Amino acid sequence: MINPYFISNDKNFYLLHGDSFDLIPELKPVYNMVFADPPYFLSNDGLSIQNGKLVSVNKGEWDKDKGGDFINDFNREWLSKVRQVMKDDATIWISGTLHNIFSIGQLLTELDFKILNIITWQKTNPPPNFSCKYFTFSTEQIIWARKSKKVPHYYNYDLMKKINGNKQMQDVWTLPAISPWEKSCKKHPTQKPLSVLTRLILASTKRNDWILDPFTGSSTTGIAANLTNRKFLGIDQESEFLEISKCRKSEIENVIKAEEYRNKINGFNHKAELSDYLKSESLTK
Repeated sequence: MINPYFISNDKNFYLLHGDSFDLIPELKPVYNMVFADPPYFLSNDGLSIQNGKLVSVNKGEWDKDKGGDFINDFNREWLSKVRQVMKDDATIWISGTLHNIFSIGQLLTELDFKILNIITWQKTNPPPNFSCKYFTFSTEQIIWARKSKKVPHYYNYDLMKKINGNKQMQDVWTLPAISPWEKSCKKHPTQKPLSVLTRLILASTKRNDWILDPFTGSSTTGIAANLTNRKFLGIDQESEFLEISKCRKSEIENVIKAEEYRNKINGFNHKAELSDYLKSESLTK
């Protein structure tokens, strides 16, 4: 029996401490959506620029490249395990860059998922490339796939069109990286912005759906899920990151703070559009 690291007061936000490879097989197949931001294995003692200063790219032991076939084997194993706890009509979103996204795409096909889209997230504020030997890295890719080739998936087409100026939403999204207010409980080294996760969740889930993040970090997935009235379970090996997750959940238990955050999330036509949609969704049976 799994002993949760944390359960929120509203029972909509669960955290598990440990290795996803060990914990996922203990879960029930109840998840409507999975978001995964697996390690990119880029901690190779290199340098990058952050806020105008040179910084190390090293993020932790969990992000170090083990060489050989390690990345493919790692991705195959977690994808295989996650697949078993997804509902038949569930979808999965996987974030990556050129360092791992080709491995992910190949393995999704190998494991009989159906790839639906590859979203290109174009950052409005990417760090410069200080080596001046490459084009500036300003995008990340997010693969969207469904578990079964034969079972239809859910796509909230009408909402995606509405928040895109009443035009079909395309697969290139221009959204900023994390804002200062998203770091109020400290920052995870690979933290994703709420604007990106909120859009993914609204596009592919319904109210009260369950969302799983096997590499939860500071649980942006969970915060976005709860802000949009979805339920969440996240797993991570680092207790430091789970403590940040707990702090972030504690913040949005204050209804005024939660509404403030909803109004700050980018990607909508006006600041109240998200809240207005959630109210209408709550009235739909």
